[in-house]
Amino acid sequence: MSLLRRRKQPFNESFRKPEKEQENGDFSYESKRKKIPYEHEEERPLSKWSCLDTWCWLIGCVCVTWWFLLFLYNAMPALFPKYVTEVITGPLLDPPGVKLRKLGLTAKHPVVFVPAAVTGGLELWEGRKCAQGLFRKRLWGGTFGDVYKRPQCWVEHMSLDNETGMDPCGIRVRPISGLVTADGFGSGCFVWTTLVSNLARIGYEEKTMFMAAYDWRLSFQNTQVRDQTLSRIKNNIELMVATSGGQKVVIIPHSTGALFFLHFMKWVEAPPPMGGGGGPYWCSKHIKAVVNIAAPFLGVPKAISLFLSVESKDISLVRAIAPGFLENDIFQPQILQHVMRLSHSWDSTVSMIPRGGDTIWGSLDWSPEEGYSCDQKREMKNSTEVTNPASAKSAISLTRSANFGRIVSFGKDVAEAPSNDIDRIDFKGAVKGRRDENRTCRDLWTEYHGMGFEGTKAVADYKTYTAESIVELLHFVAPKMMARSTAHFSYGIADNMDDPKYKHYKYWSNPLETTLPNAPEMEIFSFYGTGLPTERAYVYKLAPTAECHIPFQIDSSANDEETCLKGGAYSVDGDGTVPVLSAGFMCAKAWHGKTKFNPSGIRTYVREYRHSPPTTLLEGRGTLSCAHVDIMRNFALIEDVIRIAAGASGEELEGNLVHSNIFKWSEKINLQL
Repeated sequence: MSLLRRRKQPFNESFRKPEKEQENGDFSYESKRKKIPYEHEEERPLSKWSCLDTWCWLIGCVCVTWWFLLFLYNAMPALFPKYVTEVITGPLLDPPGVKLRKLGLTAKHPVVFVPAAVTGGLELWEGRKCAQGLFRKRLWGGTFGDVYKRPQCWVEHMSLDNETGMDPCGIRVRPISGLVTADGFGSGCFVWTTLVSNLARIGYEEKTMFMAAYDWRLSFQNTQVRDQTLSRIKNNIELMVATSGGQKVVIIPHSTGALFFLHFMKWVEAPPPMGGGGGPYWCSKHIKAVVNIAAPFLGVPKAISLFLSVESKDISLVRAIAPGFLENDIFQPQILQHVMRLSHSWDSTVSMIPRGGDTIWGSLDWSPEEGYSCDQKREMKNSTEVTNPASAKSAISLTRSANFGRIVSFGKDVAEAPSNDIDRIDFKGAVKGRRDENRTCRDLWTEYHGMGFEGTKAVADYKTYTAESIVELLHFVAPKMMARSTAHFSYGIADNMDDPKYKHYKYWSNPLETTLPNAPEMEIFSFYGTGLPTERAYVYKLAPTAECHIPFQIDSSANDEETCLKGGAYSVDGDGTVPVLSAGFMCAKAWHGKTKFNPSGIRTYVREYRHSPPTTLLEGRGTLSCAHVDIMRNFALIEDVIRIAAGASGEELEGNLVHSNIFKWSEKINLQL
């Protein structure tokens, strides 16, 4: 007979008789049966499901699903994603390189890429203690991870000296050499990759392609002073011509790279020590064509908003959607003020100030784009001749037009009022005074901390500014930046190109104060996008007075559909950054034929590409996009570039391709040629 081992039951409050039963003396059989278990029964407590268990279960499911999908993606055939895309969107077009290779095109002329400001990569060679571990790491053009890890340190190393425009003491940031320098900008933003890969499909390789990397923060002449960049570009072009059997090079600048190369063409032929000593026919011997893409030859009004308030239409819309967000003490010092400190120390941004004054951009009562309607439908034009001036003058818009010549206006009423009704008080005589509350902001501010309330108010009292008075305004609000600007750049129009002063390098990047080289066989193209609203003028207001706040803001509440005013910014036709007027005027008129700016009669062509947004999400930014950077992936543009590199001339590309009113607007500009 087996012995039964009695197990001592754990004490449990549930075994106790309820207090009410104890008081009443109720010891019924049922109550004792429920409260007193049998000795051989085991108590099994119920488990509880906590929030932690739920989260662990959820994270586990997500991880398993992710790894399963990743396994399927790696296991599927390489052509399966393309097959799915074609099922949804239809058959995909061949890339331009594949298409032209089937037509028999092969590599002929060596190609030189000139990247824009901002898109070229920069790496650290020497830094302060806070930058330990970042030697030869990308400070610009990578994932920008270090911006979030150590923002103060990053701003310190990316800024230049406010007095000299060169490296601060103990810091050396240098451009990354090779094609990799401008392959992409940030995560997923590819700039030159598509063009390079398509050129490779017709036979190009690294020895026939060269990326003219430079430190875009510096003034163009200072890239030579510090890094001998211009000499390196000259030597590489000469080497490419020599090793390719004497074939001249095709230059492909993008955005501000066009201004940089315009400076280079004057430098390379000018005598030393200011120039490269190549002689008056160097460009004629070495360059077949210059294909400018989205070039801001005459500057961009968007640069004015950058200097005044570090804003654009997008920032003003953020203020409209979330009032007070950017003015929050957490975000404001860390974002806008840091951007202002950077932009006021970079001389490359100063090169974007509008050139040509009121003659080009318009006055208080006139602008070349007057009559422009945001909703007007323009038919495609493909012409190789300038529009008839008589017909251009007879085209009068019936809709109310904005005064685009007023680039900055303090108040929507000022932007729309007749010029005779505007009571303006000159700001130049205003007495500046330091704001007491801004003395704690000197690590963030570069200019405004010395203006004072009287100086700020005087700027607003002047009411409205045109292209000429904008330069005077910037001298008032940003004297250090403009002192460097005056030494390296100019924004006027030359009356007499034989004047000896125009031999100075400060004029070489201004197409209205310099001449093209003596190279009649060379061709110059202007490729750019149209069909996107592009900022042309702004409505400003005084910002709320607070410590460390920028005193001016775009008035995001100013809207008027009829005059293309949205979020405080007036828009015209362009690529979203550069207006058509800036990108197309030089090739459409000022360089067209033999003029004082083009004495040898270099042939010039305007090629516009109409923006078409992607039809599905699978297209990404699309191969028909013509936005300022996305146009580098535009198949039509890439095909034209490849044809030129393979030997085609402008006439073989069927001359001009125009979608905008650039010829009509150019005829309205009274410029003696």
